[in-house]
Amino acid sequence: MKYFIGLVVLSFSSFACFAQTGKDYYLIAGTYTKGKSEGIYVYKFNSGSGDVSPVNKATGIKNPSFLAVSPDQRFVYAVEENHGGANVGNVVAYSFNKTDGSLTKLNSLPSSGEDPCYIAVDKTGKWVIVGNYSSGTLAVLSVNKDGSLGKTVTKIAHKGTGPNKDRQEGPHVHSTVLSPDNKFLFVPDLGIDKVMIYAFNVKTGKLTPAKKPSASVRPGSGPRHFDFHPNGKYAYVMEEMGGAVTAFAYDAATGGLKAIQTISSLPPDYKGSIGSADIHVSPDGRFLYASNRGESNTLAIYSIDATTGKLKFLAHQSTMGNIPRNFSFDPTSNFLLVANQESDNIVIFKRDANTGLLTDTGKRIDVGNPVCIKWANVGNGQ
Repeated sequence: MKYFIGLVVLSFSSFACFAQTGKDYYLIAGTYTKGKSEGIYVYKFNSGSGDVSPVNKATGIKNPSFLAVSPDQRFVYAVEENHGGANVGNVVAYSFNKTDGSLTKLNSLPSSGEDPCYIAVDKTGKWVIVGNYSSGTLAVLSVNKDGSLGKTVTKIAHKGTGPNKDRQEGPHVHSTVLSPDNKFLFVPDLGIDKVMIYAFNVKTGKLTPAKKPSASVRPGSGPRHFDFHPNGKYAYVMEEMGGAVTAFAYDAATGGLKAIQTISSLPPDYKGSIGSADIHVSPDGRFLYASNRGESNTLAIYSIDATTGKLKFLAHQSTMGNIPRNFSFDPTSNFLLVANQESDNIVIFKRDANTGLLTDTGKRIDVGNPVCIKWANVGNGQ
């Protein structure tokens, strides 16, 4: 018996040592600065143990609620989600030092609208695309060689309304997502119940309506965030107001979307307010995850049929916090981290690659009003 116990202890100790040998990555968190937060926070995350340690932060920015990292990871772009007049929102450029995790502000330009809530960098790193929620506008900004923002080359204002007069009195751009081949831009607009589709000119930064310029979802559903399947054949939109996911077949040649399924993201007996938020397909393409706010505070987990792209509901996972705004897989996809905006923490879950299900590790990152999680490699300098 003593020998058996010794073996167990030795095995556990060996496992613990092995777990600690995982690679370190930078975790970069965007926040709202209305409470405890001072700006953008940088941590080191160990992919073996799930341990996190604070590294650096960038202050002097208001409401950096969404972030984008350049393809070479030398630069970080943030929105300043502000409201109250023409061009009140901003886009801020930072250089990112991968030795110490520090962010150095380069410059700032107007976002061409109110309440910028999403930002993306194209795959060449030459263009930044920002979506403005309250004004229902989007803009493409050029990037200079030093990573700073150049000029705004494209501005688009959506038009229209939806059946919900309180929430859909006008257009509300909620995300700007580029296709895997960098040729099309997909813009879910909560206010008009459409995913707008634009052809993207990588040389000029210009956007023009695609052959099929939009894909409609159910009236009043309010499309919000959007993600592609790794195989490039399917795409999925999270519907904030409807509490559902719509799956599309995707035509990479034209940018066209054809709805093939709509499935609820909420528990069947749920009676509370609906406020679904983020959506991501696992890197292996086997599972899809969608976050629900309101009183639900859950992640809906689905398996994906590789042949049809359709979803099968598997489980609801409590996010162990309030208002799960954004969530993200770590670079190994062994962990999934959830930014609970109103409980001031990021919760770290272990992900089972075989079942897609999540287990709470008990580990938390305490940060005020977290909204967005991005990643970068640890390296030398920029």
